[in-house]
Amino acid sequence: MSSAAPRRCAVSIDLDSVECYYRIHALGPAPAELRHAILERALPRAAALFARRGLHVTWFVVGQDADAALADPVCATNAERLRALHADGDELGNHSYSHFYDLARRPAATVHAEIAGCDRVLRALTGGVVPGFRAPGYDVSAAMMTSLARLGYRYDSSVFPAPAYYAAKAAVMAVLAAAGRPSGAVMTNPRALVAPTDPYRPAMAAPWRRGQAPLVELPVAVTPYVRLPAIGTSLLVAPAPLRDRLVGWMARRALFNFELHGIDFADAERDGIPGELVARQPDLRIPIDDKLARLDALLDQVARDRDFALLSAVATDVQRTQ
Repeated sequence: MSSAAPRRCAVSIDLDSVECYYRIHALGPAPAELRHAILERALPRAAALFARRGLHVTWFVVGQDADAALADPVCATNAERLRALHADGDELGNHSYSHFYDLARRPAATVHAEIAGCDRVLRALTGGVVPGFRAPGYDVSAAMMTSLARLGYRYDSSVFPAPAYYAAKAAVMAVLAAAGRPSGAVMTNPRALVAPTDPYRPAMAAPWRRGQAPLVELPVAVTPYVRLPAIGTSLLVAPAPLRDRLVGWMARRALFNFELHGIDFADAERDGIPGELVARQPDLRIPIDDKLARLDALLDQVARDRDFALLSAVATDVQRTQ
């Protein structure tokens, strides 16, 4: 963005299912009763907080979960929730159909089927076009860029240039592998760690570099200089002084692309999440009332010096200037 660009914060929520976290932590199949817990329990809490603040956000939806809501009368309320959010001014983004963590490494035909499959479901929910995409596990590829351009998407928001996050993820995966329980996650392409941290037009064949793609890249938030992650999961578990410091550092960026996850709005006790996952997912050890209070305070801090905007609005401005 140019120096004259407005200072903005775009809030987004990845609606990964509980099953995704069981895969990450190599815990086997998730309990069947938690299959739709994020859409049924966590999403309404998040939506209530944002509605109370008059804040419009982007929800990155996993296609198969929304498909189940459309097809199964038992889950129909979940589809209605997503429709209502869109009707009220929020944005529904594409988070692939099946949330394969290794999607960036799969054949181009599979990549397109995953993106197009979720696109189909979201168009059925909204009756309109889908503006943006976020890859599972932040791992983007040339095949994804080709598919997104083919479908007319305005932005991708997958690049997360955070070396500290990458190192921590590598350490956890190494421990699991040594224990004979390999994680279902994969390491992202390390070239993304040196990608631009502000919005840019990516190269179609190398999306971690600047280029002339018809869509724009909106990197997930990292702090200036040392590129510490500034996402919901890390900020919510950080002690208050560190959380305030990290948000303060973000004041040096024109865009704060603030990513949250649906599980950030889950409560282990109220939602019946087993201790085996709670032990490995630090944010689940914080009661939901405390998490909501922390997030409220964080958003108050952000609102002091910037406006909130949808990712699609940010992408439109970038397309006009780059």
